[in-house]
Amino acid sequence: MQITSVIKNKLTVAARTGTSVETRFKRQIGLMLISPWLIGLVLFKLAPIMASFVFSFTDFHLLNPDQIQFTGLQNYRIFARDLDAGSALWKTIKLALVIIPLQTFASIFAAALLSSEKLLAKNTMRLLFFLPSIIPSFSAALMWDGFTSPSTGWLNRLILSPLGLESLYHFSNGDSSLSFLFIFTSLWTIGPGILIMMASMQGISNEVYEAAHIDGAGRFMRFFKITIPLITPAIFFSLVLNLTAVFGGAILLDRGSRWRNDFSSYDGYVNFVLFDMFKLGYASSLAWIFFVVVLIIVLILFGTSKRWVYFPDREN
Repeated sequence: MQITSVIKNKLTVAARTGTSVETRFKRQIGLMLISPWLIGLVLFKLAPIMASFVFSFTDFHLLNPDQIQFTGLQNYRIFARDLDAGSALWKTIKLALVIIPLQTFASIFAAALLSSEKLLAKNTMRLLFFLPSIIPSFSAALMWDGFTSPSTGWLNRLILSPLGLESLYHFSNGDSSLSFLFIFTSLWTIGPGILIMMASMQGISNEVYEAAHIDGAGRFMRFFKITIPLITPAIFFSLVLNLTAVFGGAILLDRGSRWRNDFSSYDGYVNFVLFDMFKLGYASSLAWIFFVVVLIIVLILFGTSKRWVYFPDREN
């Protein structure tokens, strides 16, 4: 009798809410399965984010947590006079203006080559193009450091020296953050971008290319007039990913290293302020300023996407 009454109550509640017992049961099971992720999201993501926002208005020194003081907008005023922070932010933006277009173009070019029907051993070639993207950035930095070393590097000993050219040691240059070799290393991370572009290219119907070929369109004309416009959603998605990667410091190969004004990115300066100067309050304000800058850039990117991104579902 008790089981029957429970079932009747559930049916009554389901009838009032407009959902079946099966649907409510599936929702409960779903919430139960994702509960570890929800707990982790709240404890390890949302809570620290909100805490950093509160700390950005305080003078919080890690070595003296009991002396925390509310300072209002003082940390943000300090940023306006901090030449190191402004320099790191400007260098990061300049680096993004070079690396993001380079990565996007290289991803499209590599995806077009790997999608060609005339390419032999496609799976092997795709694997070789993707493998460098899983190498840790610190390991890649050590590899390039050894490769360009004036005394033991292969670049100087086997190529430049026999040709009588001057040794190249790009990691010791004062403005190495914008040097060609340093920017070239960012191409090691385009593996996911290549996969995104390839998937988009393979989704284009062959009938479109055949019709264009019959009309007299050549290979380059088909690529620039058909392929590029139809894969603009993938290009847009890749731009967003590259943007977050560059501004997040993943491309800069200096995550975890000591900050240097002539070499590090903005997130490296935040790391320096937090773990070397122990100024948690100021570091939090720097992080939130950078968040606002990146958010503005992303909003501009989304706002202009209607003019150049092809959305089939928006066609009338």
